[in-house]
Amino acid sequence: MTRLPDAPGIGFKPEHFEAIRATRPDLGFFEIHAENYMGAGGVPHAQLTALRADYALSLHGVGLSIGGPGRLDSDHLTRLRALIDRYHPESFSEHLAWASHGEAYLNDLLPLPYTPQTLRIVCDHIDEVQERLGCTMLLENPATYVLFEQSTLPETDFLAEVVKRTGCGLLLDVNNVFVSASNHRFDPRAYLEAFPMQAVGEIHLAGHATEDLPSGPLLIDAHGCPVAEPVWTLYAEVIARTGPRPSLIEWDNDVPALPVLLAEAARAGDILTRTGALADA
Repeated sequence: MTRLPDAPGIGFKPEHFEAIRATRPDLGFFEIHAENYMGAGGVPHAQLTALRADYALSLHGVGLSIGGPGRLDSDHLTRLRALIDRYHPESFSEHLAWASHGEAYLNDLLPLPYTPQTLRIVCDHIDEVQERLGCTMLLENPATYVLFEQSTLPETDFLAEVVKRTGCGLLLDVNNVFVSASNHRFDPRAYLEAFPMQAVGEIHLAGHATEDLPSGPLLIDAHGCPVAEPVWTLYAEVIARTGPRPSLIEWDNDVPALPVLLAEAARAGDILTRTGALADA
C-alpha cells in the first residue's frame, strides 16, 4: 500500500455521489466502511470505482472483532482481501474491540480488558490479518463507557506493545480520546502525551452526543453532529506535535449535505496547514 496524503478527508456517503462528481471537492481522500462493499457488483461498486479514479481511498473495517477470544472469520478476511485487490486502497484500519460471539455478530464495538492474555489475542489476530491481507493495518483506539477491574495495562501502553509486537500502525481517533477521558474522568492531554504518536498513520475526528446522568455527563461517540470545540483543540495540539497527518471527518448518522462535511474538512485542513507548518519548523 502507498500512504494516504497528509490532508483532510471525509467518509463517502452514496447520497453525495452526484454532488462529488459535479464539484470534484479538494479533498485528500475518502473513507469507506469495508462491510458496505462486500457484494460482487451493483451501484455501490460502480460509484466506488468512479470515486477511486479521482481520490485516494481509506478502507475502514468494523466487523473483524480483533479483540474477540475466538478465531477470526476466514470468509470475512477473504472478502476484505478481494476488496483490497480490487481497489488498492492507501490504508486499511480496524478497531481495538470485539464485535462477535461465536457466529453471532453484535453490531457494536465492545471494550476489552487490557491484560497480557488480551494482548496476545489481539497481536495474534493482527498478525493473521496482515498476513492474509498482504498489508499493514492501522488499529483504532476505542471510545469506552466502562472500565475493567482485570485491566493491568494502561490503554496507551497496550497500544504501544501491540505496535511493537506486530508492526501495525495506529489510527488515532481524537474524539474517542475525549469521550473516554470525560466518561472515566482522566486527563485527555496526559493520554495523548503517552500515546505512541510515531505509529499514527491516520486521525479521525467526529462529533459526540451527551447524556446527563446523576453521576455526571456521559459522552457517546455518536458520529451525528459537528466536531466539538474541545476535540478541535486537542487535534491542533496533536498536529503541533506530529506534523500533518491524514485526517478524516466522520459523520455517519443524521448525515448532512455535502457542503457541511466539506466545511468541517476545510477546518481540519486549515489546522494541518497552520499548525503542521509550525511542527515542521
